[in-house]
Amino acid sequence: MIEDLKGLSTSWFGNIADRYPEEFSIVRDNLAKADIRITYRTYTSIVIFMSLLSFVFGVVISLAALSIIEIPLFLKIIYVFFVSVIFSLITFITLVFYPMQRASARKAEIENNLPFLLTHMGAVTESGIPPYVIFRLISQFAEYGEASKEIKKIVRNIDRFGIDPLTAVKNVAEKTPSDELKQVLLGFVTTTEAGGNLRTYLKIAGDQAVFNWRMKREKFLQQLTTYAEFYTGILIAAPLLIIALFAVMNIIEPTMAGYSIFDLMRLSIYILVPVLNIVFLLFLRGIEVPI
Repeated sequence: MIEDLKGLSTSWFGNIADRYPEEFSIVRDNLAKADIRITYRTYTSIVIFMSLLSFVFGVVISLAALSIIEIPLFLKIIYVFFVSVIFSLITFITLVFYPMQRASARKAEIENNLPFLLTHMGAVTESGIPPYVIFRLISQFAEYGEASKEIKKIVRNIDRFGIDPLTAVKNVAEKTPSDELKQVLLGFVTTTEAGGNLRTYLKIAGDQAVFNWRMKREKFLQQLTTYAEFYTGILIAAPLLIIALFAVMNIIEPTMAGYSIFDLMRLSIYILVPVLNIVFLLFLRGIEVPI
């Protein structure tokens, strides 16, 4: 079914992807970095096709919802069109920006695991085994997550495609979403081509990566202190103050702007406060640095 979707989308909308490559540059530039194994032309065609399907879906949903409401035909057409466009835009924006979001997530995971991967590589290099064997050994450790997958690509390029090790490393370096890993891999190539000491290079690179990781961790911990104060003031003290204020207002005037004070209090307690807490937790999750 997926292959049918790819073929149908590409045959219908592939020419649009070819005609407007700059408009979809955000997709083209991030597909490889996101490790999405699909061509730019096919992915862009799927984006357009799914956006049109979402428009049709929006029309169906809107008509079904408005069929139980008696409103003028003109307004019904406007509502149906508006809702359908919103559905289509959400689908389009989500699919267009997904590769960039995925590439960003992979970059963060790679750079979080890079210090430990380099330390491991440096330890293995001490035994004097060839670089290819080092890559093959490291690629077997799933604990390094996306970083391990990047190393697997080097091994795959060598084993399946017959590319020489240094060229395979260069190819992966050019497509990895992490600038830190790219610098390490290109430095690996330069050191090897220049006949330098690979053990010394990996040790220095590993120490630098560990230092950067510690700095990020300390910065994150400092930020958490600030966020904790913000959380205490805005999401703990403020709701208590608002509830106390509503209690006093209820004694003076039980309604405000036509709404019951108790209804507003319930709205704050059961909806506003939980939503703000969820938003805050999602924010922390987005900036989280593994410790």
